[in-house]
Amino acid sequence: MKRSISIKTCKIILAVFILSLALGNPLFADEQDAKGKLDINQASAQELSKLPGIGKKKAEAIVAYRNEKGKFSSVDDLSKIDGIGKKTLEKIRGSLTATGG
Repeated sequence: MKRSISIKTCKIILAVFILSLALGNPLFADEQDAKGKLDINQASAQELSKLPGIGKKKAEAIVAYRNEKGKFSSVDDLSKIDGIGKKTLEKIRGSLTATGG
């Protein structure tokens, strides 16, 4: 028996997809993009603290810097944060993105 999706079902699926995009894509966990990268312009201190070499204090410093100076234009801007040097940045660069900066 061949089954097909009704037009009504397709419309519902499309509506859910469009709504998810309009709401900032809540279909993805935390503040990660579709490729699994954490957005440093939206991530919480708790999310950032899970990165290797970034503890609670550095994560809070990232969020404080972002709140004071505005969004990061690139992941490299994290080097402006005290305690985040080249080695740490290289460790975490592949896990991060900076959107809207």
